[in-house]
Amino acid sequence: MNELKNKKIALLATDGFEKSEFVEPKKAIEEAGGEVHVISISNEPIKAWDGGNWDEEMKVDKTLSDVSADDYDGLVLPGGVINPDKLRKDEKAINFIKGFFQENKQKPVAAICHGPWTLVEAGVVKGRKMTSYDSIKTDLKNAGASWVDEEVVVDKGLVTSRNPDDLPAFCSKMVEEFREGTHKR
Repeated sequence: MNELKNKKIALLATDGFEKSEFVEPKKAIEEAGGEVHVISISNEPIKAWDGGNWDEEMKVDKTLSDVSADDYDGLVLPGGVINPDKLRKDEKAINFIKGFFQENKQKPVAAICHGPWTLVEAGVVKGRKMTSYDSIKTDLKNAGASWVDEEVVVDKGLVTSRNPDDLPAFCSKMVEEFREGTHKR
């Protein structure tokens, strides 16, 4: 399929990302004809977390110093506990994320599991209907989001899901939103 032909998507991650939440969305985008760039804090390979253990390393395509949200048509934020916790403390990561949420338009963003933690830090969840891993629902509510327990939630181009069990629905909606492109806020 070529649903995402000529679409360039950023996948932002660092050490400790949940392997399936990185691999499955990346595969879905590529199978739909999109191009994925793995973006990270440094250019060193990043290490996956899988089944409670460290797993394989993934290649980084570009660092946060080399990119801007203007370079991309959409953003994927995989979960894992360690990955978003590290990213939300990195000013360049937060500024990169904020770039997808402009005042009058929003590029599609897909965040799963603990990935929405970075959206809380970026200050972009107020007034949004979202879901996430249940342990961070209070963080989202306290930041002004309307949290619901559903496998996938879409709010004006923002796609969220709870956990790896939701990946089929998450990937399907994510590709759909990336195909549709920028949304008015």
